[in-house]
Amino acid sequence: MTPDEAMAALRAHVEPGRAEGMAGYHKVPRTYLGIPNPAINELTKAWRGQLSVEDHVALADALWQTDVFEARLAAAKLLTQARIRPDDSTWALITSWVPDFDSWAIADHACMAGQKRLVADPSRVDEVEAWTQSESHWTRRAAMVITLPWTKQNHPKPADAAIRDRVLGWAAAYVRDENWFIQKSVAWWLRDLGKHDPDRVRAFMAENGSVMKPFARREAEKHLAKP
Repeated sequence: MTPDEAMAALRAHVEPGRAEGMAGYHKVPRTYLGIPNPAINELTKAWRGQLSVEDHVALADALWQTDVFEARLAAAKLLTQARIRPDDSTWALITSWVPDFDSWAIADHACMAGQKRLVADPSRVDEVEAWTQSESHWTRRAAMVITLPWTKQNHPKPADAAIRDRVLGWAAAYVRDENWFIQKSVAWWLRDLGKHDPDRVRAFMAENGSVMKPFARREAEKHLAKP
């Protein structure tokens, strides 16, 4: 599968009139083709079954470099799978994309691919921690989104509990950030954690909730039982 073949396959699923609505919704200047997400899912699923890890990475890199909205989604989806061996090149490519983040939709798809690689090798959280000091709010936000798997255990092992507490430390440093996307990322993390460890969320909110934006407080506490 060459990059040109992949782009041709994507373009075959363009829906007339859809691109204009997507451009208006996402509000980030780039090319939008107007392809529904299920079509991208089907294409990338097929490509993953046909390509080696090396070819996955090469095609994902080429698609990302086009800066076409759907091509960047396809690039991320190509790398979103639990089992990739070896995966060092996959992780390196995903992290190389982080400085390019300028859209929540693209960033979230890339972070979903990154979540799989973090779970495969949690030591990579050390690298993610550096993102929390970035000048870019998209990079700071990505640190929260890519670590969302650590919100989902009811009874985390000690190593996972340590990562959970580590990310909550990042969140505590974020709560005074006025940026909407940063506030939203903290609220998202806490909301998901509240399904599995509500006491930890209550403790966080007791200490930090007063400085969070009202919408972020509401979302963070969404799954906490009312007194």
